[in-house]
Amino acid sequence: MRTVDRVSVAAPLDRVFAVAADVERWPEFLAHYRWVRMRERSNNGGVVEMAAWRPFGVFRYPTWWLSEMEVDRSGHVVRYRHIGGITKGMDVEWKLEPRGGHVDVTIVHEWDGPRWPLISWIAANWVIGPVFIHGIASRTLAGVKRKAESS
Repeated sequence: MRTVDRVSVAAPLDRVFAVAADVERWPEFLAHYRWVRMRERSNNGGVVEMAAWRPFGVFRYPTWWLSEMEVDRSGHVVRYRHIGGITKGMDVEWKLEPRGGHVDVTIVHEWDGPRWPLISWIAANWVIGPVFIHGIASRTLAGVKRKAESS
């Protein structure tokens, strides 16, 4: 399964990167995030626990995952490796690239799917990727864009 979400942000690269990499503050301006907690810290990231809602009209489905986070400040990239939750084994990369007066932010999620016999591929490619991952990532990018452009 591979999902790609993108947004163009009209703000300086350093500001956009600061908003994207400061995940502990996301629940302050991203209404769909229930919480973000750093379980372990390192010089360039650590282990982060995240929980979000995936809205379906008036209903909200709770999601949760645990990731190893790596922040590459010089390359303007944030990488995650999911180590807990239904998406264990997923690789995620946030890449920020300046384009004139804008910053293109791209999130790529790659995953072989859950370890469920017979339905793993279908679950990953028909439900989890397009419905849950894209649904949460697109809202996250929209919120990062709003925050960076309003700061």
